[in-house]
Amino acid sequence: MAHHASAKKRIRQDAKKRLHNRYYKKTTRTAIKTLRGMTEKAEAEKFLPKVVSMIDRLAKRNLFHQNKAANLKSKLTKFVAGL
Repeated sequence: MAHHASAKKRIRQDAKKRLHNRYYKKTTRTAIKTLRGMTEKAEAEKFLPKVVSMIDRLAKRNLFHQNKAANLKSKLTKFVAGL
């Protein structure tokens, strides 16, 4: 258990940040799953930039590793191109 006020505050901040990060990661994973489930090319091409933007934002905040983000974007782009 934390004994200093600053340590207690850090615990509170970390818990708040964890929930925030969990929400954005889950939202992005759902968007990726939705994109992979699409069958119409026009619809997928319209949705792809939104998903790529979400992935970039997570990578910028270090919630996704840069390489993971690059691999995801590459695979999703190939998927949409192959529809």
